[in-house]
Amino acid sequence: MEYYEAANFLFDLRRFQVKPGTESVRALLDHLGDPHEDVRFVQVAGSNGKGSTARMVESTLREAGCNVGLYTSPHFDSLRERVRVDGRKMTESALCEFVAEAKPYLVDRAAAGEPLTFFETVTALGLWYFGRSDVDIAVLEVGMGGELDATSVVDPVASAVTNVTLEHTAVLGDTIEEIATTKAHVAPADRPLVTAATGDALDAVRAQAGDVLTVADPNDSDAPADPDVRVSYEGRVNHTESVVAVSTDWDSLAVEARVPMLGAYQAKNAGVAVALARQAADEVDVELDAETVARGLRNAHWPGRFEVMQRDPMVVLDGAHNPGAFVELAAVLSEFDYENLHLAFGAMHDKNHREMAAALPTPDSVTTCRPDLSRAEDPEILARVFERAGVETVESVDAVTDALSSALERAGPDDCVLLTGSLFCVAEARRRWTRLQIPKRVDSPTDARTTLERAGATPERVDAERDDIVHRVVKTQVEDRQARALETEMGRLGGECVAAGLGSDGELQDVVLAGTFDQFERLLDGLDDHPYGLSQVARELRERLELGSESSRARHGYPWEERASVMGILNVTPDSFHDGGEFFDADAAVAQAQAMVKAGADIVDVGGESTRPGADPVSVEDEIQRVVPVIEAISDLDVAISVDTRRAEVGRAALDAGADILNDVTGLEDPEMRFLAAEREVPVIVMHSIDAPVVPDRNVEYDDVVEDVVEELNERVLLAEKAGIPRERVIVDPGLGFGKSKSENFELLSRLSEFEALGCPILVGHSHKSMFELVGQEAGDNLDATVAGTALAVERSADIVRVHDVPENVAAVRVAEAMKNPRRFE
Repeated sequence: MEYYEAANFLFDLRRFQVKPGTESVRALLDHLGDPHEDVRFVQVAGSNGKGSTARMVESTLREAGCNVGLYTSPHFDSLRERVRVDGRKMTESALCEFVAEAKPYLVDRAAAGEPLTFFETVTALGLWYFGRSDVDIAVLEVGMGGELDATSVVDPVASAVTNVTLEHTAVLGDTIEEIATTKAHVAPADRPLVTAATGDALDAVRAQAGDVLTVADPNDSDAPADPDVRVSYEGRVNHTESVVAVSTDWDSLAVEARVPMLGAYQAKNAGVAVALARQAADEVDVELDAETVARGLRNAHWPGRFEVMQRDPMVVLDGAHNPGAFVELAAVLSEFDYENLHLAFGAMHDKNHREMAAALPTPDSVTTCRPDLSRAEDPEILARVFERAGVETVESVDAVTDALSSALERAGPDDCVLLTGSLFCVAEARRRWTRLQIPKRVDSPTDARTTLERAGATPERVDAERDDIVHRVVKTQVEDRQARALETEMGRLGGECVAAGLGSDGELQDVVLAGTFDQFERLLDGLDDHPYGLSQVARELRERLELGSESSRARHGYPWEERASVMGILNVTPDSFHDGGEFFDADAAVAQAQAMVKAGADIVDVGGESTRPGADPVSVEDEIQRVVPVIEAISDLDVAISVDTRRAEVGRAALDAGADILNDVTGLEDPEMRFLAAEREVPVIVMHSIDAPVVPDRNVEYDDVVEDVVEELNERVLLAEKAGIPRERVIVDPGLGFGKSKSENFELLSRLSEFEALGCPILVGHSHKSMFELVGQEAGDNLDATVAGTALAVERSADIVRVHDVPENVAAVRVAEAMKNPRRFE
């Protein structure tokens, strides 16, 4: 079964109306062999804040060393986002496996007049995947209500009701008390239910659940007396983070932490999350101290929740979708200084649009829009709501991306552009920053077949088009209606556009575009005034194909901006895999650095901690003592110096000693690292890694190792950008050897040019790695293979190669550079 077939089958289940209850899910899981029975679950219910709280719990437990599943909804671009293990969305192959196993049963139930709904089936998918992945614990965001929600098929070890407002009254009840009672049915059997509910809602929760653990800010007027978990919001510290304080009496835990979300309500979400994580940690017998909790909360990134995408003007995406959430949104907005507010707004038709509009400060302009979803409200109706609310400048457009572009055109550098009303709107708008245009190297019909099949094209389209795309080829993702328009327009010009076989408006479509530069130029010119937001797609494609303008990337005088550069590895360690101990003595390290510079190294990378499998951990103090004296001693050499560290504290000491670059093998896992790089205005190397140090023999599933790594790095690069680091100062590293097999490492090296989609310089670290055992070389001693890899990496778009043996690899780089541009050496 192909992925598009499996996804289409699941999306087709949306035609069945919501049917409260757990019996159907329970029966499906029984058919599947009850794969969830050995998994511990945390359940998070509530009207608002469920997703943020669930993410905080998941992040905190992962920081404590647990393998954690996370089930949330809705998704942004792919159904697989709803089901994650250790932060990585489930694979396409796993989803296909589930559908193949469940489909006959689901068809039989539908034929008998008892169909399962989309949410019921996807919930079963999540529980099945968590059991299959053998997670220590899984965190479930409840869909609607609690008692009759599909997620309530589990018996949670910990659960919460974040808060209660009037919502889904046709299903949950007409009063706050009825809704609270329904939600409180998620209470666990042996632990108190955690809640930040207040007033009548709290009374109803207590009446239903019995044993309750309350979370509140004692200074709030509606706070219960003597809450079990006390929280306070200390305000924002920058444009992406705020500080919250959480303290408890029952385990003497007190935490003051930064969280990557803004708003006073996030303090309550954090309090609920800390209480749930503490209960869950007891179940899996792991320690949860204040430092672990603080780090977990700070790494709980959650897209689309007052997410500041850029500044000058400030652009905010927020998925607020009901009046209560809009009140909180307005409160967060009041923490910022800006001149004019330009609103882009789209919402579902069943929401109270008038109350949502009334909760916000009056915008200076509003552009209404409609996400590509059947439940979306007509933009003209939404426009009339804001006109009646007294907004003078109001217009309506069809596509979300066009609404965002319109608001940006009106905004000055000191203004605020806010896009809100629905997470579906946020998902479409966010693609302005996340959509990838991946160049494909297609030199033969065999390459063409592989490219098309991987994009989800039907067998008929593959056979029909494979011989016609052996020229300029780009793969990207667009909405279904955009894909159809691209197929029509590119076909009219004689080029090729092959879309995936997906037929749903709930999933982005992979499309492969192929043609001559002339065909692409004519296509993109024609899309500039096209509806459906295709003008933004055209702008992105034009930049990727370098059509019509010179690169706008700023230059800073870094060596890799002019040519491929060599980074020499200087390990000040006793246990690194190739040269451990050789340069542990500071004098020997300095002499080696001098030799590297003489041999032509452009960068010297100083590292004080080994990340090889089985390496002993190094304290921050010891790591600083190892690297700082060496950096100080070589800081006057004519070479850039990078520090290889995963700790911001070490990075800061190294920069103070004279380092120029931060090299982070964990891809910014230390949340302070990105702010350090932004503050010091230095380049940062962001590597893709599953574990650092490496965990031997860990089996990591990829559908396509190259595209999966590109996609995961894309979010890390965006995280760096939001912290204030320009993309040209972010260097990406595919992380050869870190959570990849030997053959996957070669696949990454072979298709390195696809990483150009990220718009960042590319670094490759392949020196003497075990990947060369695949071709008969000995791990740790394979200079010939390393040199060959260097030449091929540069030929395939590497900007920096990180190597131990500088003279030999400098020669390889120069040969590869001369092959591309021999006149440079004249």
